Amino acid sequence: MTEKDKFEKVRRIIAMSRKETRQMLRDPSSIALGMVLPLLLILLFGYGLSLDAKHVPIAVVMEDHSPAAQSVWGAFAGSRYFRPRAVNSMFRADKLLSAGRVDGIVRLRHEFSRDLHAGHAKIQFTANSIDANRARLVENYARGVVAAWLAQRQLTHGWHDDQPVAIQQQIWFNRGLVSRYFLVPGLLVLIMTLIGALMTALVVAREWERGTFEALFATPVEPTEIIISKIIPYFCLGMIGLAIAVTASRLLFHVPIRGSLGVLFLVSALYLLVALGMGLLISTRTKNQFIASQAALLLTFLPAMMLSGFIFDIRSMPPAIAAITYVLPARYFVALLQTLFLAGDIWSVILPNTAILMLMAVLLLGMTRRLLVKRLQ
Repeated sequence: MTEKDKFEKVRRIIAMSRKETRQMLRDPSSIALGMVLPLLLILLFGYGLSLDAKHVPIAVVMEDHSPAAQSVWGAFAGSRYFRPRAVNSMFRADKLLSAGRVDGIVRLRHEFSRDLHAGHAKIQFTANSIDANRARLVENYARGVVAAWLAQRQLTHGWHDDQPVAIQQQIWFNRGLVSRYFLVPGLLVLIMTLIGALMTALVVAREWERGTFEALFATPVEPTEIIISKIIPYFCLGMIGLAIAVTASRLLFHVPIRGSLGVLFLVSALYLLVALGMGLLISTRTKNQFIASQAALLLTFLPAMMLSGFIFDIRSMPPAIAAITYVLPARYFVALLQTLFLAGDIWSVILPNTAILMLMAVLLLGMTRRLLVKRLQ
């Protein structure tokens, strides 16, 4: 290929990219999907979705009114996880639990103070287990409150732990156990998937319906040039959406970014290429906006939300379902984002996941080009 031919290729790509950019800017839905939707999703998920349990209403049955029992009440009242209300009987507490007005019951029996001095006191906890995950979470919080109360009482009264081994718990990466720190990075995967796959699939399928591609086929433009010109505008829009989402997650929700911003944007750009490749591949196969939108939702967005580890732990899935996640690009991007946001530049995680995304991008874009060549023939 001569220098003149190379120059002509670059000129055609630039011209078509300008055309795609103008077409994108004239479409309000593209701007809304690329810039407004990321901020909207961050706000909705950040403020509306939380796996934490705070200010949980519980009933504390105070059958014993000794100072020890009162100190247990004070421990629950001073916890940010609970909003206790004192009741004088289990019958009343059961009624509140059945009516859904409290999520748990803490019972201090009549003999609590006596058994405490004898060394075998018990605190009964009853949880509403309609939501099993929330019940386990509330129970663990209650155990933590009681453990903190016991530790404080040991210091106050000079007790000594007679157990030979003391367990000291340490929590890495998310010391406050704030679910928002876990959810917001995963939300970026959904944003990039929507911008990359869904938007591209719809726009390109619309051009198939309108016959725009047939007009391009009559020109000297090559398939590779068509693909590149389609990718550039939406890649830029996706990176702008990413910047908005990352800025919002940091300023609004104070999600830490312990890794390198450069690495974060690099791996995000790579995943965006994968998403764009999926969108182009879907639209090339379907050539219909409705079918393309449904295929993009079923093949990209829903798997990214349900099977990527964004909400549900992959290790808890059945083996057959967990095996499917290995072919989903979102799985590797979620692992990268959670590592970069909460752990830092852990290269043993970053490098293999980045390599897999790079391979997927090459395969998807290569398949798209091959299918486009077949259509040209």
